[in-house]
Amino acid sequence: MTLIASASIMKKLSSKNIVSPKGFKAAGLHCGLKHKKKDLAVLVSEVPASVAGVFTTNAVQAAPLKVTREVVYITKKMQAMIVNSGNANACTGKQGAKDAQTMQVLMAEKLGIEANLVGVCSTGVIGEIMNMEPVENGINQLEPKDNLESAIDFAQAIMTTDTVMKNTSYSTLVDGKEVIIAGVAKGSGMIEPNMATMLGFITTDANVESDVLQATLSDITNMTFNAITVDGDTSTNDTVVVMANGLAGNVALTPDHPDWQNFYYTLKTVAEDLAKMIAKDGEGATKLIEVEVEGAFSDEEGRKIAKTVVGSPLVKTAVFGCDANWGRIIAAVGYSGATIDPEKITIQIGGVTMVENGEPVPFSENGLIQILKMHEVKIYVSLGIGEGKGHAWGCDLTYDYVQINASYRS
Repeated sequence: MTLIASASIMKKLSSKNIVSPKGFKAAGLHCGLKHKKKDLAVLVSEVPASVAGVFTTNAVQAAPLKVTREVVYITKKMQAMIVNSGNANACTGKQGAKDAQTMQVLMAEKLGIEANLVGVCSTGVIGEIMNMEPVENGINQLEPKDNLESAIDFAQAIMTTDTVMKNTSYSTLVDGKEVIIAGVAKGSGMIEPNMATMLGFITTDANVESDVLQATLSDITNMTFNAITVDGDTSTNDTVVVMANGLAGNVALTPDHPDWQNFYYTLKTVAEDLAKMIAKDGEGATKLIEVEVEGAFSDEEGRKIAKTVVGSPLVKTAVFGCDANWGRIIAAVGYSGATIDPEKITIQIGGVTMVENGEPVPFSENGLIQILKMHEVKIYVSLGIGEGKGHAWGCDLTYDYVQINASYRS
């Protein structure tokens, strides 16, 4: 989808609040799945909202994900999302399915709505049966509100090994009315979306039907959430859901609407913000790596090359060690499976050219070391064979990543 939109059509909101769109409330608390930290949260719309969702491609899928898929694809409306951290409720058999349905029913009863309007998400350790007593007690204690404190409680309660909360929000204009799109996410490890150990929740008061929203989210996901990688592992629980409750009062949005660009561009920016925050917060990470590819055979191949480079363990460790080893970059381009001509490849790090048309170019090693010491490192690759482009984001691979994952369950 080609858009001519610019950043001028939207405004970033300083509150970064998942309940900023009209009609949304949230809550989060500690129920006891974790030792001390918040571990149960709910996101609620005043009215049933149009809904769209994208889910993990892992063939092993957690019980809550299956519940949520039914809400997204069958009910096509969602009014609430109940989320727990500390236990993924994955690979838990019939009991896990029962527990996910119990969470759905209890949350619906608490809110006085139909059960098929409630989604369920879980994140945490795989293969352990959920302790439902604290979950049931916690659901009874959840009191959703539309203030910043409640939004923060929600963001904290969905975290596992995350080191920071991940929130973003923007406003735009549709039919002359302010439309707000806000997002919150968690994710730090097992990040190889298509999708990853990642939960993302986006709210908007825009009026847009579920089928249109689904097609839009699927398109945007390929350029954002599916363009990040931390460690190449794909989880069992990954979910991104968008809820649009229509309370902004605009005419229903479709690609033919005069302000469609405003909505699409703003939703894409929210998704991209969250994706980059997840990549930057990779377990043990010290740097965000961005790979930009131009001149590829197609956009699909451009994205494929970008993600292969940013996902290469050797590239990731070179960035961590501040080693300007461009050989690892060109090797990743070569094994990406995309169409290339080695004699037309140009590579830059931080704007410094290292390879041009397949030939090494002299550069200052000390200068590149200083660039690689920065918290954000950009790698640019030009293929010189077409008009395709691609972006991907990831992080460096550090000693701490090994330590965190060696002791995750303990």
